[in-house]
Amino acid sequence: MNTTLLKGLKMLEVLARSEKSRSISELVGEFELPKSNVHRTLGALVEAGFVQQDAAGRYECTLKLFELGSLITSRIDVRSKSEAAMERLAEVTREAVHLAVIDGADVVYLHKIESSEPIRAYSRVGGRAPAYCVASGKALLAYQSGDYLDDFPDELTTYTPKTLTTKSDLSRELKEVRGDRVAVNGGEWREEVGGVGAVVFDHNDQPAAAVGVSGPIDRIRANLDSNREKVLIAARDISRALGCQDYERTIARWEGRE
Repeated sequence: MNTTLLKGLKMLEVLARSEKSRSISELVGEFELPKSNVHRTLGALVEAGFVQQDAAGRYECTLKLFELGSLITSRIDVRSKSEAAMERLAEVTREAVHLAVIDGADVVYLHKIESSEPIRAYSRVGGRAPAYCVASGKALLAYQSGDYLDDFPDELTTYTPKTLTTKSDLSRELKEVRGDRVAVNGGEWREEVGGVGAVVFDHNDQPAAAVGVSGPIDRIRANLDSNREKVLIAARDISRALGCQDYERTIARWEGRE
């Protein structure tokens, strides 16, 4: 593959994920490349309209990435079909509502409706989280093909004292998720944040996304039974909007799978 192109794409990704603009010297240190090489790559990205310099001469992404990302997102039917159910879920739970899809070992948040409560759990559209640590991720993992976990390490990265630590523990929990029909995050990604999630099926009865609520762990625990019921209703409504004819029948087919 074209190494120049790969370097440019990697640099663009680093700038996009940075919370602040970056100097050439910072990028030189991160990529371990000659300053002239980094400068040429940044110049090409500037010329293409993906990167700009701020008043201090540091580099940051332009809105071109957002514009392109929005075009892709607009093609994802599940987001538009989920809007009404997500709004209802946000209204009845008063918690943040997420729509997520799975990407390897992570989930990516496609859409979010903020909580109306003054104390909220931080997250953002386009953000990622380890799938085995959050409710939406576990809801999706529970309905993947039987060999999906094969590439997961036997020992999982630990983020909090509540994080699942082994693949065998994860497998057992996913079986429980299929039986309960909802997944729960008990502070496994961020210790102070909890959540409840359920899978969404498409017209082919395949897992398309997950919808869920998240918020401060104490508030999620206090309303756990209510949140389970409301999230499941939202998942059923979104699935129906995507063409899933019988959510209960579809989800029941997965319950006995090992």
